[in-house]
Amino acid sequence: MAMGTALAGKKRPGEMMVQLFLLFAAGVSVLTTLGIVVTLGKESFLFFREVSPIEFLTARKWQPQIEEFGILPLFTATVVTSLIAMMIALPAGLASAVWLSEYAPEKARSVIKPILEILAGIPSVVYGFFALQSVTPALRNVFGGERVDVYNTMSAGIVMGVLILPLISSMCEDALSSVPHSMREGAYALGATKIEVSLNIVMPAAFSGLAAAFIVGFSRAIGETMIVALAAGAGPNLTLNPFRAAETMTGHIVRISGGDLSYDSIDYNSLFAIGLLLFLITLGLNMLSSRLVRKYREVY
Repeated sequence: MAMGTALAGKKRPGEMMVQLFLLFAAGVSVLTTLGIVVTLGKESFLFFREVSPIEFLTARKWQPQIEEFGILPLFTATVVTSLIAMMIALPAGLASAVWLSEYAPEKARSVIKPILEILAGIPSVVYGFFALQSVTPALRNVFGGERVDVYNTMSAGIVMGVLILPLISSMCEDALSSVPHSMREGAYALGATKIEVSLNIVMPAAFSGLAAAFIVGFSRAIGETMIVALAAGAGPNLTLNPFRAAETMTGHIVRISGGDLSYDSIDYNSLFAIGLLLFLITLGLNMLSSRLVRKYREVY
């Protein structure tokens, strides 16, 4: 018995190599994150030495040419496009996940899921041109060309919702599928219908996973770049009208970083301040997602 215990506790060379590789991969991930934080923090510190953080967060104009660095126009456009995207992606993604998990026959599921995966694999720049060339003309035909700008946050938000729909659908389906079948069978035994089981039993039991999917989808929408850079607009504009052009934080970074900015100028450092704000928003959403999962997780 003692010899068996000793052999069991002794690690094989192959297992040691696997553990070392996994430790290396984890270390690279941590160091990469720290490197991003250090880079953003260093350059942002140079920016905030010249611009007050309060002014950065509360001023209503973003015009670097005259040294006005109010993030509100860029932040507002980012939130508007993200909310529009979530209004498209959340109901469609959740509905498709419920259908795939509870209603779809195996043949239909084998066809629908690859189609959703294809949507997830299309480059976002293609979605951006689709928004500009197809969705925007359709909006102008419906609501009138004088009311809808050529570049607008509505078309960018709609197409961005299509982009993140597969992500939300996949995560929601995984959450719904993890609910034990015994809960469904018990509800059916009590006389519940299919729709009652789906809405009153399965979805509440999978709430933590669904909430995490929604938050991750919102985080993905905030960080999207090419769609808003191509379709939303190229000038900071403080407006809540989704039919008007407005530049998002990521779109501004793309537009300005491709220009002739001198290194260590305040314009250059402002890009890192915007990137730091985006990083903090994403970090906050991920922390909220983890907290919701821990708080409402069901253990079966």
